[in-house]
Amino acid sequence: MRWRESKKGVKKEVQSTQPLYVIAPFSRRLKAFIVDSFMLLMPILYSVFYFIFGSREGFAEHMGMGWGIILLSYGLITTLFLVRKGQTPGYKAYEIELKELSSLKTPSWQRIFLRYSMMVITTASLFGLLVPLFRKDRRALYDVLSHTAPLCK
Repeated sequence: MRWRESKKGVKKEVQSTQPLYVIAPFSRRLKAFIVDSFMLLMPILYSVFYFIFGSREGFAEHMGMGWGIILLSYGLITTLFLVRKGQTPGYKAYEIELKELSSLKTPSWQRIFLRYSMMVITTASLFGLLVPLFRKDRRALYDVLSHTAPLCK
């Protein structure tokens, strides 16, 4: 602001070209996913293999039901973490927070569960895994469909 404008009391509006948020880089989200896999998914896999089906062979006989139990329990645990704090253990380790893009608040449990359902569907295809690499904002397909984004703190 110039001195004369300051003296006259003229206020200039400064428009910022910076976005209101910064979407977490793909590499940080991948590392957070790996942490979540070991902290949340591995105990679930172990429990389903050995406590529910008795062995890997028992799991192999009922693989469809086994994967259903694994995906449902992982989805419920992840949803609980995200509803409570907006972070899973991996997101917390890499300082990422899940937010709704419209309000920048923690999403509702319905939106988070929709996001998880879309994540299961999109990771089943190779295209779904590669979408963040081709988008300018680096959001995954399930984030675009659920109107959420993993933001850096």
